[in-house]
Amino acid sequence: MALNVVLAQINLKVGDLAGNVVRISEAAARARDELGGDLAVFPELTLTGYPPEDLLLRSDFLDRCEAALAQLAERVTGIDLVLGYPKRTAGGLYNTAGVLRDGEIIAEYHKALLPNYSVFDEKRYFQPGGEPCVVEMGGTKVGITICEDIWFREPALRAAEAGASLLLNLNASPFHAGKSPEREELLKKRAEESGLDIVYVNLVGGQDELVFDGGSFVMRRDGKVVQRAPFFAESLNRLAFTADGPRPGEVVPCAGEEESIYRALVVGVRDYVRKNGFEGAVLGLSGGIDSALTLAVAVDALGAEQVEALLMPSRYTAHMSNEDAVVQARNLGVRHRVIPIEPAFNTFLDMLSDEFAGSQRDVTEENIQARCRGILLMAVSNKKGKILLTTGNKSEMSVGYATLYGDMAGGYAPLKDVPKLMVYRLAEYVNRAREIIPRRVIERPPTAELAPNQRDSDSLPPYEVLDEILARYVELDQGVAEIIAAGFDEAEVRRVVRLVDRNEYKRRQAPPGVKITRRAFGRDRRYPLTNGFSS
Repeated sequence: MALNVVLAQINLKVGDLAGNVVRISEAAARARDELGGDLAVFPELTLTGYPPEDLLLRSDFLDRCEAALAQLAERVTGIDLVLGYPKRTAGGLYNTAGVLRDGEIIAEYHKALLPNYSVFDEKRYFQPGGEPCVVEMGGTKVGITICEDIWFREPALRAAEAGASLLLNLNASPFHAGKSPEREELLKKRAEESGLDIVYVNLVGGQDELVFDGGSFVMRRDGKVVQRAPFFAESLNRLAFTADGPRPGEVVPCAGEEESIYRALVVGVRDYVRKNGFEGAVLGLSGGIDSALTLAVAVDALGAEQVEALLMPSRYTAHMSNEDAVVQARNLGVRHRVIPIEPAFNTFLDMLSDEFAGSQRDVTEENIQARCRGILLMAVSNKKGKILLTTGNKSEMSVGYATLYGDMAGGYAPLKDVPKLMVYRLAEYVNRAREIIPRRVIERPPTAELAPNQRDSDSLPPYEVLDEILARYVELDQGVAEIIAAGFDEAEVRRVVRLVDRNEYKRRQAPPGVKITRRAFGRDRRYPLTNGFSS
């Protein structure tokens, strides 16, 4: 007799306990009625959404979690549920997976290994568990683990020793480029070591800077993937588990790097805007590559009718920039308007004429232009209830090539963790079927257009060099000597590192944005603002 297991890969909102109970109940009913499921398996901390962060320090929040769990147990019958929630005990708080059956919690497992690196702070909130949990379901002995537990061999081995033949692993595993193959390679080791078939259920959706990419899968004990759910989308997938193991099902192919990153950006923007109740999005469209890509992401995330673009030319804006911006806006069907900043710029210069008397023009005047644009964009954002999307990329944010309260003004930064060279690759991906971003935008040298004949290369190393140095320094934590030893020019390395270090204060004031690399600025890479250490 087969045990029909449904992998419930769903999108949740952190803290929305009532809404999450509804989402879980609806998914469980579909798993039971439409798919004939005996058991539905949900992600880590399903009830609260992930990560709930310091909500877990509030006793009233935990009170409501307990009430919501009791309500869920009453609402769902006729199918077993395995889902995650915080469990408050006299000994502390646990990251827990419970088995709900017809109104009762018949078993619970406490997460053994608590990640406390990168974006994770679980030791701040939870106590570690450790005892295995094996429950008989439909004649099958089923073990349970949670996320980080599967990255080490002991929890799976303990479940096997306790008699399990099938292991359920509940996850809230955030996306970064290349993450999916890493997970599957790791679970291959766990399956072969433990002799267990493994069901890996992952969360999907955006939460602040994190995107969860789904891609839930079933790993047979010989290390073969026999089922894989879609990436970046909710899904319910049935697995028939027999005495011979899991029957093969649909194996959705893994996406390429550009596709997976682009889809992560779309999901991150969509969920941040919708879960926070904005009416849509507005952005400044300059005719440059960064704003062009941001507009494409916004339209795919929200729909053209919910996106507005402002063209704000100055005396230094090339005619081709305006032309290309208009062409792309029309290609995507986005409402766009032209509001020149020259009147505002001149007014500010007049107001500051006495203060600036006797001084030469420099970056100050460039920044005033960017701040004129920021005021206009924020005004539209405030008036229409639409979030302002900033358009800067990771390369610029790393070295401070951005203006506080100017082009950094806004509520969300889709490209915050996207290096410049990847911006170009993603632009080509956007144009894979038809030309959405004008070819000239991709091919012309990048420029901020805040001074005559300005190019990024006037202030920065070529992006082919800059991005590699930044990847080594920011993501791999390599020091100056190590980067120089890899073949980079010493003066250039020291200049880039100095720029990264001195602009931490800017990044602290930047809006959140989608994490797509192994190490993003923000909650992932945390450096002191006042810092006397130099690499």
